[in-house]
Amino acid sequence: MRVAVVQMTSTDDVGANLAAAEKWVAQAAEQGAELIALPENFAYLRREGTGVPCAQSLEGEIVCALRAWAERHRIWLVGGTFHEAIPGETRVHNTSVAISPRGEIVAVYRKIHLFDVDLSAHGGQVYRESERVAPGSEVASFETPAGVVGLSICYDVRFPELYRSLALRDARFLCVPAAFARETGRDHWEVLLRARAIENQCFVLAPAQCGEHPGGRLSYGRSMVVDPWGIVIARAPDRPGPLFAECHLDDLDRVRASLPALRHRRL
Repeated sequence: MRVAVVQMTSTDDVGANLAAAEKWVAQAAEQGAELIALPENFAYLRREGTGVPCAQSLEGEIVCALRAWAERHRIWLVGGTFHEAIPGETRVHNTSVAISPRGEIVAVYRKIHLFDVDLSAHGGQVYRESERVAPGSEVASFETPAGVVGLSICYDVRFPELYRSLALRDARFLCVPAAFARETGRDHWEVLLRARAIENQCFVLAPAQCGEHPGGRLSYGRSMVVDPWGIVIARAPDRPGPLFAECHLDDLDRVRASLPALRHRRL
């Protein structure tokens, strides 16, 4: 299966972000990608501490755009994340939506683990995602002709139990759209992605935000695709655009047959 992860430098301009994402999705589809994934907050990346004026429902502009792109290009599309309005709530969900080549929503995942950290000792910012975002509670995946794709978002990558639950749902691909902080990304991003690939013997698709955003927020970038042996088979340069990889399912089958760790589980 030919996949593409799209790296972006999103801002607080929804229209401009959607135009950029549409361009990159079209380019990836033209180059043969069957499954395309966008990064976290692809349509709106807020300044830390500010509200979310563009929160929408699953019937809003952002999801409608994703559905149109998937149907137009006949692709499987993981729409990074967007801020989903919660009726009667001031907070929102950080939500990833998967779309089929027919333009149908096939999975919805709401970020479970929220990024409440203080990176000031490492030269970074204080982040309090839970002030604006409510956590989800349900694991989500969807099935393609190439196998099951498990959904997750950014900070989730530090919680291996989520990915094991997806592997036990027969996931062959794990998607990790992210806007990883530069301070943690330098030391943790690749290590965590490779660990999730190795322990679950899955392909990991990790589209990321990169560069500087409004308000001085910095994202690490380095989007990548990791194979089930833990080898990085594609890595993005420090600029926006699609990154391609060929994910050979027979390689995954060989890894699981030769080192059957998933079958050796005792707990």
